[in-house]
Amino acid sequence: MIKNIKLNMSRRIRRTPFTNKVEECGVSDFTVVNHMLLPKGFKNSIEEDYWHLSQHVQIWDVSCQRQVQITGPDANKLVQLMTPRSLKNMETGKCFYIPIIDENAGMINDPVLLKLDDDMFWISIADSDILLWAKGLALGSNLDVNIIEPDVYPLAVQGPKSESLMASVFGDEIKKIKFFNFKIFDFLGTKQIIARSGYSKEDGFEIYFKGHEDYFDSVNLGEQLWDTIWKTGKNFNILPGCPNLIDRIEAGLMSYGNDFTKENNPLECNLDKYCDPKETHDFIGKNALRKIQLDGIKQKMRGIIFEGKPCAPTGKPLQIYSKNNVKIGQIASGIYSPRIKKNVGLSMILKNHWEIGQNVIVEALDGTKHEGIITTLPFPK
Repeated sequence: MIKNIKLNMSRRIRRTPFTNKVEECGVSDFTVVNHMLLPKGFKNSIEEDYWHLSQHVQIWDVSCQRQVQITGPDANKLVQLMTPRSLKNMETGKCFYIPIIDENAGMINDPVLLKLDDDMFWISIADSDILLWAKGLALGSNLDVNIIEPDVYPLAVQGPKSESLMASVFGDEIKKIKFFNFKIFDFLGTKQIIARSGYSKEDGFEIYFKGHEDYFDSVNLGEQLWDTIWKTGKNFNILPGCPNLIDRIEAGLMSYGNDFTKENNPLECNLDKYCDPKETHDFIGKNALRKIQLDGIKQKMRGIIFEGKPCAPTGKPLQIYSKNNVKIGQIASGIYSPRIKKNVGLSMILKNHWEIGQNVIVEALDGTKHEGIITTLPFPK
């Protein structure tokens, strides 16, 4: 196993307004998402981080969640063209989880959509593929829109104490925000969008921090935002953190490129409720998706609980077999759960084998085989 691989920093890898603060907090690892740094660990182990997140509050630099901003007279038309989920009842101030599919109904991404106005949307947790995909659709369809990546850097506050902490900073009005809704709050004379959302199963908020046009002013203001939350958060046992793999798997939160790719369709990803065949609006991949709905799918995302020694974060897929030794899937995201006290993972499972409660065999990387069982998503509490 290769260890201690260093990340070669350059202008091609973008720092964030919070990177200095993350480094001051003792970040141990970075990865790169959307050409931007994403912290992957601090001083605590992943299990210690998991328990702290479930009991207290953490601050995460998730600036890599880039926005694709779509504005203009045809903004709603373009966004609706990109997803099978109907947007007709989406109001300003709402967040919608949307599958974005290609002409073959393959998943391009599963971002969160924010409606800032009737003619202004942000597609969040989106990458350059979505930016270029949106531009291509707009040009090909001759739509009157403007598409950019705005100067926005999400900062997440996650955990059961997040509401108390955020109310201490921004006032009690923030308690009124419902899940997957957002409101605008003042910070040092700037207007900041804050949503009740996050990449964890805990309660939490995401501040869509918008800096000034001058990058260095953005850094200065971003550090003041971090310091304000951090100072107040000491009363709530705050720690720096990042999306936790144990928490993500238990919550059934999928990771694009790991748990599913463009080779998968939204029905395989359990996103049926966002693909109602009764909806009449037009969208890319509609004919292909309707055919899949009629013919049925061949595999489906499921949770797996399996025995064996505690599993480290899976760098390579773990193969899954039926009791008859037929390969039926593979775990791309897996780890040991200290709460369930067994290993857990996410996997596409073949038809006729995906029933909840079905026993399976999981082959570890060392070749040993272990008893497992198919379970619901999210994992049972």
